[in-house]
Amino acid sequence: MSTIFDTATKRASAPPEAGIPGFSEKYQEYFPRVFAFIYSRVGQTHLAEDLAADVFERAYRNLDSLRNDAAFTTWLFTIARNVIISSGRKRGRETIVDPDVIRDLAPSEASVETQVLREEELKDLSAVVRTFPQREQDIISLKFDAELPNAEIAAIMGISEPNVRVIMFRTLRKLRDIMAAQRAR
Repeated sequence: MSTIFDTATKRASAPPEAGIPGFSEKYQEYFPRVFAFIYSRVGQTHLAEDLAADVFERAYRNLDSLRNDAAFTTWLFTIARNVIISSGRKRGRETIVDPDVIRDLAPSEASVETQVLREEELKDLSAVVRTFPQREQDIISLKFDAELPNAEIAAIMGISEPNVRVIMFRTLRKLRDIMAAQRAR
């Protein structure tokens, strides 16, 4: 069974024509993480693919504006965040969870009942996270989907690293409390 992340891996293995030395390698390295970050924010496979392609196109065109190669990750995810915001303004606040992705996240060895319960739990979790303020959603997505360290998240978000830790802690605690309250019902 093909998963959403297989799509990201396939796309990453077919980089754009490299006119800038090293860009092809950066594309292969970062595409799966950029795709995961974007997908977590938009919830649609095809839209996430299009937006990820747009991120890399913008990065390629504007690579000369990157002052320090060590800041590439922060710069790239800042572009991704801006592309998501721009796309959200164009599309409105619609959120659609792709059921194929949720199905792929459930372990295949689990019983059908376990898979259904897991799908419902993931849908509930996704719905709760989408009610949080945009900043909290972005920080969660950058941490868990893009797998970025707090220092890079801080640079992307324009806040301090300790502030990222505090927001992450409070957001996760809030998420745990909401999910526990829903289970208790």
